[in-house]
Amino acid sequence: MPPSSEAASERSRTHGALASVSRVHILDLLRGSGTPLDVAQIAVRTALHPNTVRFHLKVLVDAGLACCRTDSPRASGRPRFIYTATTDGASSHPEGFQLLADILASYLAASSTIPTGLAEEAGRAFARRHRQPSPPFAGGSADEAIRQVVAMFAELGFQPELSEGGSHHRILLHACPFRAVASKHPDVVCAVHLGLLRQTLANLDIPIEATALEPFVTPHLCIAHLAAASSSSTESPLS
Repeated sequence: MPPSSEAASERSRTHGALASVSRVHILDLLRGSGTPLDVAQIAVRTALHPNTVRFHLKVLVDAGLACCRTDSPRASGRPRFIYTATTDGASSHPEGFQLLADILASYLAASSTIPTGLAEEAGRAFARRHRQPSPPFAGGSADEAIRQVVAMFAELGFQPELSEGGSHHRILLHACPFRAVASKHPDVVCAVHLGLLRQTLANLDIPIEATALEPFVTPHLCIAHLAAASSSSTESPLS
């Protein structure tokens, strides 16, 4: 399999694993726990049946997002399997990357008369470059595609939550991985995220558009608004 196909296949597995709110919740528990957790502990904390927890854990392990090992052997009885996240959710954005993001956002904000438009186009360009050759939900329903977008935000570390209300959908983003930079330069950082969201929806070829991204509705919450697309919704802000 060519490297690009391998990368697309890996992204597909990751997106599929994170397309479930329950699995995202379980992964957040593993990332936030100071010690490994077993099925019973996760079941109590998520109010899910142990068999359901086992199913979700297998998907996370198969996607490389969690790992499983046997606890220290006990005198009798079946071995206890314990689980940990493969990353803590914060190590993927170390201080060096935050510093680089701050430098670039500061420069763009100060050197351009249209920093928001340029930043949104940068997000769109990234989504176009990383478009999967065969999107897993191509030809599927709008709901399936929206779950794909939620999975993308989960993979990036936003801890998203889908809130539905008729024809209007909201994606609640509970944790921005670039919050420190975004709080200083929302016109740049939030515009990049909006461009990424808009082009990802366009890549999935569904009649849904991102109408707005509200930054810092509360100190730890941003909201992306989705609605039925208009005929010109896929145009770049710089076109």
